[in-house]
Amino acid sequence: MFLFKKLVAPFMLPPGLFILVLLLSGVFLIFRHHRKIGIFNFFVGLFFWILCSAPFSNFLMEGLESEFQIPNNVKGDVIVLLGGGSIDKVPDFSGYGIPTDRMIGRIVTAVRLQKYLSIPIIVSSGRVHKNSSAGALIAKRFLIDLGVEEGQIIIEDKSRDTYENAKYTREICLRNGYKNPILVTSASHLKRSLLSFKKIGMDIVPYPANFRSKRTKNYQLYSYLPHSSSLVTTSIALHEYLGILFYNLAYL
Repeated sequence: MFLFKKLVAPFMLPPGLFILVLLLSGVFLIFRHHRKIGIFNFFVGLFFWILCSAPFSNFLMEGLESEFQIPNNVKGDVIVLLGGGSIDKVPDFSGYGIPTDRMIGRIVTAVRLQKYLSIPIIVSSGRVHKNSSAGALIAKRFLIDLGVEEGQIIIEDKSRDTYENAKYTREICLRNGYKNPILVTSASHLKRSLLSFKKIGMDIVPYPANFRSKRTKNYQLYSYLPHSSSLVTTSIALHEYLGILFYNLAYL
């Protein structure tokens, strides 16, 4: 029964439900002699199935994360915590607004590192939309709740993307005399982040959080079925690949 549930459930919920509809409609149309549209539907469904499978999403994510490791005996004089999005104006334990799941992982990593090194944290995240709260302010509230002293937190709330994260963080480091910053962000985001810091001429020690790719591939039969979690991983990876391409073209 457990295996049956694992095999059937992915096709009862999106995106598997939509994939099943595309595949079945494709087969139906082919048998009804509407070959072109039927073949189109079938292969679109197959394409989305691949995007939503764990092996494919892991393959994409591995290309972003494989070169990074959690460093031993890391040393620095300030932690740079890059924003990873927030959900604004929703109720929370100590106020309104919460970080996204990806940002929560970055915050927890930064707090653990700060407790180990006893150095300040620069939180870099501004307003994506005009009427939204700066992500850095929401992250600051969580950092304080997790035990970081307010005096150890420096806010950078002007940046709107990774390149501006690097640009405005560099200004803070120069102003405060920080020479050995440690960069905390998701492992999948590190390539684009390091590219941005390199473009502005700033050396920084990468410290990855939120690894999503498996180093050991122990796939089961249901790993090849479509899952929303795999689609999210694929979407994150494709976003990063496009971002790297854009940054290389836009910030030469």
